[in-house]
Amino acid sequence: MADNPRVYGIPFAQVYPLYTAKAEKKGRTKAEVDEIIRWLTGYSQKEIEAQVEQQTSFEQFFVEAPCLNPSRMKITGVICGIRVETIQEPTMQNIRYLDKLIDELAHGKAMAGILRD
Repeated sequence: MADNPRVYGIPFAQVYPLYTAKAEKKGRTKAEVDEIIRWLTGYSQKEIEAQVEQQTSFEQFFVEAPCLNPSRMKITGVICGIRVETIQEPTMQNIRYLDKLIDELAHGKAMAGILRD
């Protein structure tokens, strides 16, 4: 794991409140953030809470995801200056997918458009 980006080692518990704060600052809710995370990863609400409590790394959060949504491949666009659909490393791509979905939420996109089913 020495060659993995630093973000992989960050506890999901550290990033999760930042996602929630970003959404709430724009009038969205924690429930919507949770819905996005459940849609993307297949975690139940209790499993998300357990991952937060266990201080699971961001990398492990995605490695242990029960069922990554196959529709995540429909997520396109730029986050942090990089097109998410061109990221080669699967874990980094999944992290950026989540970043992109939260960004769309904060920018007022409807949940039906965010969850690409």
